[in-house]
Amino acid sequence: MNMNFFDVVIVGGGLAGLTAGIHLSNHGWKVVVVEKNNYPKHKVCGEYISNEVLPYFKKLSIDIESLHPHKISKLEFSVTSGQAIKATLPLGGFGVSRYALDEYLYRKAVENGCEFIFDTVDKIDYQNAVFATKTSDNNTIQSKVVIGAYGKRSIVDISLSRDFISKKSNWIGVKAHYKGNFDNNLVGLHNFEGGYCGVSKVENEKINICYLTNYTSFKKFKKPADFQQSVLNSNPFLKSILENTEMIFDKPLTISQVSFDKKEAVENHILMIGDTAGLIHPLCGNGMAMAIHSSKIASELVNDFLEGHISTLQSLEVKYKLKWNKTFKNRLLMGRILGNLFQKPKLSGFLLRIFVFLPFLLPIIVKRTHGKPF
Repeated sequence: MNMNFFDVVIVGGGLAGLTAGIHLSNHGWKVVVVEKNNYPKHKVCGEYISNEVLPYFKKLSIDIESLHPHKISKLEFSVTSGQAIKATLPLGGFGVSRYALDEYLYRKAVENGCEFIFDTVDKIDYQNAVFATKTSDNNTIQSKVVIGAYGKRSIVDISLSRDFISKKSNWIGVKAHYKGNFDNNLVGLHNFEGGYCGVSKVENEKINICYLTNYTSFKKFKKPADFQQSVLNSNPFLKSILENTEMIFDKPLTISQVSFDKKEAVENHILMIGDTAGLIHPLCGNGMAMAIHSSKIASELVNDFLEGHISTLQSLEVKYKLKWNKTFKNRLLMGRILGNLFQKPKLSGFLLRIFVFLPFLLPIIVKRTHGKPF
């Protein structure tokens, strides 16, 4: 048997890819994850996960408590005018760093028998019912199924001529860990001119501060510290947080060309999961749970296909598209609407005043961007 032939190739070893690797290797399938970076590693991410993932984690024997996450039950939202509102999160969630979580999931996948190749994928071909995944080191890995879990954008997107990849995106993400005082059970979402900032605790009392802004605003400043001083501090809540915390990282992590454009859940027979299939605005705080949920949907259908319960790859693709759209399409739409609304300072202030007078509306909106336990 060709040792380079697998049941499933997963391109990308982030949150979605690792979860899919654990799920499918639990069923005894020969799975390989191709990931360009070694573990552990930090990633630009809000690092808050909705509790909707907990039943699935339990099913996969993922012991999230072993990472000592911070339990989060409250949301605080503020705008630059100094107005703010707090609400109870309908399901609640927890804060854990990608540095700790991805490393844990990687080790669990390896224990399950999942193989890893640390390389960059350049191209994925499909011919005669077999995928050929080609890497920068001239490896060709053959498989029955390929799952795309490589994140927001990749060389693979270019080779597939995906619609969004030809459009320049104006969004940039910045993240760092801090030490200082911040409420254990709170996730803060703070609006500033041109973007949003999320603040919450992760393991070991670290505070994750991650913001998204447009590049037009950001490029006016020579470094993130200057942007923080001039723009982030315009929100009094953010100013107070930043003045009372100290950055642990040597310098912030950044990622550019973050695109919220619509993506297809299947491209050239590849099932896309996580950010590869669609990216929700960070204002909604549900990107990590969505990545995990999409992994569950894809893995269950791939398992059915490999067991012969789904007869053809084309049928698998149709079923995945339908399930993905039913689960996530409306959430992504709501995320785009909210993102556009809160880019307008006067309108965002008006909306917040509505929330102050009608506080029951905020949990309703949170529910529209989140799902039920799965």
